[in-house]
Amino acid sequence: MEPHTKGYCGPDRGGTMTATYMTQEEDWDRDLLLDPAWEKQQRKTFTAWCNSHLRKAGTQIENIEEDFRNGLKLMLLLEVISGERLPKPDKGKMRFHKIANVNKALDFICSKGVKLVSIGAEEIVDGNVKMTLGMIWTIILRFAIQDISVEETSAKEGLLLWCQRKTAPYRNVNVQNFHISWKDGLALCALIHRHRPDLIDYSKLRKDDPIGNLNTAFDVAEKFLDIPKMLDAEDIVNTPKPDEKAIMTYVSCFYHAFAGAEQAETAANRICKVLAVNQENEKLMEEYEKLASELLEWIRRTIPWLENRVAEQTMRAMQQKLEDFRDYRRIHKPPRVQEKCQLEINFNTLQTKLRLSNRPAFMPSEGKMVSDIANAWKGLEQVEKGYEEWLLTEIRRLERLDHLAEKFKQKCAMHESWTGGKEDLLSQKDYESASLMEIRALMRKHEAFESDLAAHQDRVEQIAAIAQELNELDYHDAATVNARCQGICDQWDNLGTLTQKRRDSLERVEKLWETIDQLYLEFAKRAAPFNNWMDGAMEDLQDMFIVHSIEEIQSLITAHDQFKATLPEADKERMATLGIHNEILKIAQTYGIKLSGINPYTNLSPQDISTKWDTVKHLVPLRDQMLQEEVARQQANERLRRQFAAQANIIGPWIQTKMEEISHVSVDIAGSLEEQMNSLKQYEQNIINYKSNIDKLEGDHQLSQESLIFDNKHTNYTMEHIRVGWEQLLTTIARTINEVENQILTRDAKGISQEQLNEFRASFNHFDRKRNGMMDPDDFRACLISMGYDLGEVEFARIMTLVDPNNTGVVTFQAFIDFMTRETAETDTAEQVMASFKILASDKSYITVEELRRELPPEQAEYCISRMTRYIGPESPPGALDYISFSSALYGESDL
Repeated sequence: MEPHTKGYCGPDRGGTMTATYMTQEEDWDRDLLLDPAWEKQQRKTFTAWCNSHLRKAGTQIENIEEDFRNGLKLMLLLEVISGERLPKPDKGKMRFHKIANVNKALDFICSKGVKLVSIGAEEIVDGNVKMTLGMIWTIILRFAIQDISVEETSAKEGLLLWCQRKTAPYRNVNVQNFHISWKDGLALCALIHRHRPDLIDYSKLRKDDPIGNLNTAFDVAEKFLDIPKMLDAEDIVNTPKPDEKAIMTYVSCFYHAFAGAEQAETAANRICKVLAVNQENEKLMEEYEKLASELLEWIRRTIPWLENRVAEQTMRAMQQKLEDFRDYRRIHKPPRVQEKCQLEINFNTLQTKLRLSNRPAFMPSEGKMVSDIANAWKGLEQVEKGYEEWLLTEIRRLERLDHLAEKFKQKCAMHESWTGGKEDLLSQKDYESASLMEIRALMRKHEAFESDLAAHQDRVEQIAAIAQELNELDYHDAATVNARCQGICDQWDNLGTLTQKRRDSLERVEKLWETIDQLYLEFAKRAAPFNNWMDGAMEDLQDMFIVHSIEEIQSLITAHDQFKATLPEADKERMATLGIHNEILKIAQTYGIKLSGINPYTNLSPQDISTKWDTVKHLVPLRDQMLQEEVARQQANERLRRQFAAQANIIGPWIQTKMEEISHVSVDIAGSLEEQMNSLKQYEQNIINYKSNIDKLEGDHQLSQESLIFDNKHTNYTMEHIRVGWEQLLTTIARTINEVENQILTRDAKGISQEQLNEFRASFNHFDRKRNGMMDPDDFRACLISMGYDLGEVEFARIMTLVDPNNTGVVTFQAFIDFMTRETAETDTAEQVMASFKILASDKSYITVEELRRELPPEQAEYCISRMTRYIGPESPPGALDYISFSSALYGESDL
């Protein structure tokens, strides 16, 4: 099995760590019983280790317990491995000179924080092998193993963890200790192959050839890695449990040999992490720009449609406009409301990520700021509100126009029916050849006509008034109305002129006529006004009406009842008028007068009176029925009003209550952020589940508008109030959830513990005096002092510019959390990234394309290559890239 191409890179080592040793007592307990095989392995390993350093000073040792006895090579070894100078050695060869030199070496070891127990200079001078090996092991621990630390472990555990991670991908390798795990040689070969796969073909190694594997590792390490052969393959294989110290000493050499590769891998991982953050942020910026452009374009297209106030000429067309507007509110606008809310959430999330990664704040393209979108949205809603008001006003106007136009036509038709032929009659000169009786009849007939003419004056004035109102309401066919009204007025003036001329003519010959049939005259005088009254009654009984409330229809019913109360008196007038005619018939019969059957003074006959009276009596119950039907319609409208009001009076306060609860929920919910998120999600689901009530109210609102109901005294809530409140409620809960998400993001990115966040929340809640999710500056100052801040005026002013950059005078919970996390968490910096690139570039001030592609994954490497500028400097090769300016640009200190 081939190993992975990339290994695990542990955390950076920031400073020297104290190694964890076995106590010297434990060492000596073991040494007193040291296995001969272990002693042999330690002799060989420790000797080779010492010589790997002594050769740098041009010398070596042959026998470990003999060659260190005079202390000279021991002092030299310590100077080589520490890089420091020891005191001058004593030159003499006497025993006390040797003891003095060994003591100088032991004193130096102790000065490095190593506590030597039971190891004295006399034992070393006397050649005590076990004491000498123990001393060398102490030196190895201090100078070769102590600085090895992976994830804050002890030196031994760190070295073991490093071996385990480097060999984890290899078959037949399972490093658990520093003795039997290394007997088959595969672990050593795996360590070499992991860092230098060109030196060993791991796929050809066999587990059943331990000596061959060990010798392969020893030979390759000595030849290519400058690690001397410190162990003997046969000794390791034939020993049941190889010596741990010998193995650790040898393996530590591999750790130091590959330390440069470890450092490069750590640097590469850090760079990859920073680049990934930048790439993700750029993607979020592109998504924001795209969504903002689409939303602004939709608003730009929609506003002209809502600003178009060109009225349609028919009620049907205007109602279609109203239905189109309802579709806009129910279907087209809600997704845009969600997009606007999501846009704000994405913007806040992006700014939080940029802030957490020490990047500059995102500045959208000109005209695409959140405030620009909010202003455009506000303009849309203002135009939208005006559009709905205009629609309803226009529908009311058209309703009134239709009613007036029909009323105008009825009155005109009745008047034109009455005036038909009147001009011809008034223009006749029948009086020139009439008899005396006929002249008198003509005179009386004319008087009756004048009475009738005066009675019709009111109708003509009504026709003119209706025409005037139609013009004021901008009736679409006003030209036809005006022409017809003008014709009637002109004809009316002409009738008046002709009437006066005829009267003048009849008066000139009035003295010629002496007799007159009083009964005909009386009949004509009584019949004409009564006939006119019946015409008026029929007109009123057939008059169209439009009402909007039960009170209005009740007023019409009262008027109708009052009219019906006058019918008995009218019936008496009818009987009296018909009685005159009956008297004429009686006189004619009594005195044998032959009547022509025609009243010379009027065209009205008793049959006309009776027929019209029957018509009036027929119209009365029909009018009753119409009024009762209208009562039923108004009662149904009242039920719709009450039904809408009953729901609106529940939904309106419910929305207001939820808004108030949400304003407190971000600071009142206890528990972890995840628990808070679950609570808010459940809260949001409850709100979404309430949507059916809004939809039902929309249905009742539509029924009201279709029934032309435009007012409701039972509630102060309009559908517009409910819609706006609902949209604000959805937006507010979404924003609150986003704030908690950003807190989770902040906590995870900055390593802030849940306990710290709970402590921050508790402090904020305590000083949130008004319980409105905000602190004023005085409370914020008190909060900081309670948390241990020593605040002067200048420092507090600086902090206020961080938590309240817009100078609103309050500190929100999110701003407080952001400030506290910046105070308590570590952040990556441009300097750290520069240092990482410098490692990959082998300390050069520039980096090459080949180095980037070798050290980084393909995607991150190409990202750097495409954005790094050419390095300009002395002796730089072609294609050299400037990683310093690139690192600054990542953190907003210059432009990418």
